Amino acid sequence: MGKLKKKYTEGASRTYTTRNRALKKLQLSLADFRRLCILKGIYPVEPRSAKRANRGSTKPTTFYYTQDVKLLSSEPLIAKFRHHKIFLRRLQHALGKKDFTRAKSLNSHRPEYTLNHLVIERYPSFTDALRDLDDALCMVFLFASMPSVKRVPKQGIEECKRLAAEFMHYVIFTHSLRKVFLSIKGIYYQAEIQGQTVTWIVPYQFSQRTPDDVDFKVMATFLHFYRTLLGFVNYRLFTTVNLSYPPKLDEILDENAAGLGSLKVESRRVEDIIGNVQSDGEHDAANNAEANKDTSAQDKAAMERRLGSLGTKMQAIAAADSAAPAYQVASDGAGLHSDDEDDVARAESLLFGKQVFFLSREVPRYSLEFIIRAFGGRLGWDSSSGGGSPYTENDHAISIQIVDRPVQGHRFLDRIYVQPQWIYDSINANRLLNTQDYLVGEQLPPHLSPFVEYAQGDYVPEEASRMAAAAAGFEGEVSNLKPEDRDEPESEQEEATADNVEGESADEDEQLDSSDDEESDEEGDAKAEKQYQKQIAAEHAGVSFSEYHQQQQQKKKIKQSDNSKSVKPRGKAPKRSKAQIEEEERQKMAISMLSRKKRRVVNRAQADAYKQSKDANAL
Repeated sequence: MGKLKKKYTEGASRTYTTRNRALKKLQLSLADFRRLCILKGIYPVEPRSAKRANRGSTKPTTFYYTQDVKLLSSEPLIAKFRHHKIFLRRLQHALGKKDFTRAKSLNSHRPEYTLNHLVIERYPSFTDALRDLDDALCMVFLFASMPSVKRVPKQGIEECKRLAAEFMHYVIFTHSLRKVFLSIKGIYYQAEIQGQTVTWIVPYQFSQRTPDDVDFKVMATFLHFYRTLLGFVNYRLFTTVNLSYPPKLDEILDENAAGLGSLKVESRRVEDIIGNVQSDGEHDAANNAEANKDTSAQDKAAMERRLGSLGTKMQAIAAADSAAPAYQVASDGAGLHSDDEDDVARAESLLFGKQVFFLSREVPRYSLEFIIRAFGGRLGWDSSSGGGSPYTENDHAISIQIVDRPVQGHRFLDRIYVQPQWIYDSINANRLLNTQDYLVGEQLPPHLSPFVEYAQGDYVPEEASRMAAAAAGFEGEVSNLKPEDRDEPESEQEEATADNVEGESADEDEQLDSSDDEESDEEGDAKAEKQYQKQIAAEHAGVSFSEYHQQQQQKKKIKQSDNSKSVKPRGKAPKRSKAQIEEEERQKMAISMLSRKKRRVVNRAQADAYKQSKDANAL
C-alpha cells in the first residue's frame, strides 16, 4: 500500500495562499503588508479555481503566490517597520506624560529607511528601469503640480518638482521628445530615451483641489518608491551625456519664477577631471605622509613642490577643455553653447532650430517652453509670466509670437502671430505647418492624437488624411517664416524643364477637354432631335402642347419613383478583373477544404471585417 498524501500539500492550494495566511506568517498588520507589497512590486493574483486554492472554501478572498510571501519574509524592511512602531509607542508615551524633553529627543532620532536596495533588486539593468518609467513620471508630475497634503509633506512636493525639472532638462538637452498631445486629462508627452519609448502625462496648471475620496496613504507609498527610482534614473541619464548632477539652482531666478531657467545644467568634464586630480593628489599626499612620517626634509620639500604644481596642472586642463559644449538653460534659449560649426549646424537642423519665439502672457509657458527648447528653438516670454527671459517683446530677432487672444493691442510687422496649437501640430507632423490655418482669429483645425495608428478598414478623419497626403508630398509647408527656409530651384534649367512639362500637360488637358465637349455636344443634339420628333407626332395626333407637356411630366415622375425603389444603396458594383475572380474562387475552395471548426473561425473573421468596413464607411 502506497504512502497516503496529506490534503492541501500540492496543487493550487500549495501554489497560492490567502492574504490572512500571509499576514499570520509575516506577523504584520494589513497596512504594513500592503505597503510592503507595493514597495516590493508584489500584487494579488487570480487562480483558475478559487475553490481549490482556498482549500475547498468558496468564501471570496485575495490570493498571493506562496513564493512571493516567502520572499517577503526575508525583507529587511519588516524590521524597520517594527522599529518605527516602537518609536511611535515611545513618543506617544512621552507625550502622554507631558515629558516634552524626552519627546523632542525621540523625535530627533526618528528611525528612517531607504529604498535603494529595492530599486537595484527590481531593476537589474537600466533598460528595465526605463521600461517601467511611465508610471513613475506620471505620479511625480502629478504631485509636483499639487499643493502639500497631509500624507505628502512640503518636502516631498518640492522633491517632485526638482526631479521633474531635471528630467525635462535631460529631454531638452538630448532632443529626445517625439510626440505631444493636448487632452482633457492633461498634456501627453512621448520621448525616446536610449531606444526605449517613454510616455507620461502632465496635468494642466490650474488650481488643484485635493479630493477627499482618494487614499493618499497608498499613493504616498507609491510616490516614495517612484521618487527613489527617478532619482537613480536622472543620475544615470545625466552622467551618460556627460552632465553634472544634480544641476545647480539659481535662487534669484527661482524666486522670480524663471521656471526651467532657474536650473543651470553644465558639462561635468572640467570639474570632474579637476576633482579627480585633486582627490588623487590628496590621496597620494595622505598615503605618503602616513608611510614616511620619519622621512627627511628633502622628501617633504619634494612633496610640497608636487602639490604646489597641482594648481598649474588644473589650469592647463581647464584651458584645454574650455571649448567643450556647456548646457546652460538660464542664459540661452536654445540651451547649447558651442563654437564648433558642426554643433551650430546640428542645432539649426532641428525643427525649430532657426526660429525665435515670444510667448504672450496668456499661453501655457510651462509646456511651450519645454517643447520649443526640446526641438532646438529659442524663446522669450512676457515679464508677467516670470523673470529670466533672454528676449524682450520688441526684439527684432523674434520671428514668431505665440498668442491666444483674438485682438492684439499692437503688432510687429516683421513677425507672425499664431495660436499655440501650431506648435503642437508641427511637432506631431515633424515639419513646419502652414501658418494660415493657425493665425489669430482663425478657426483652428482638429487637434488629432499622434498616438492613434490606423489599421486597414478603420475610420480615418478627414484632417488626418489631408495631413498624411501633405506629408507625403511635402505640401503646405511654411514659406513665410524666414528667407533662408524657403526651397529655391537649383538652376534655371530645372525651371525651364518644369515649365515645359507643365506646358505639355496643359496641352494634353486641353485636347481631352475639347474631345469631351465634342462628345457631349453630339449627345445633346441627338436628344434634342428625338424630342422634336415626338412633339411633331403628338401634334399630328391632335394633342395640344399643354396636354403633351403634362403627360411628359407625369411619365418623368413615375420613372423617378420606380428608379428610387429599384436603386440599391451601395450603387453599381465595380467590374472585377479575371485575376480577382480567380483569387476569390481559390479562397472559397480553400475555405471549403477546412474543417467545420476552422471554417467557422474564418467566417466569423470575415463577418467582423465586413462590419468594421461598413461602420467606417458610415462614418
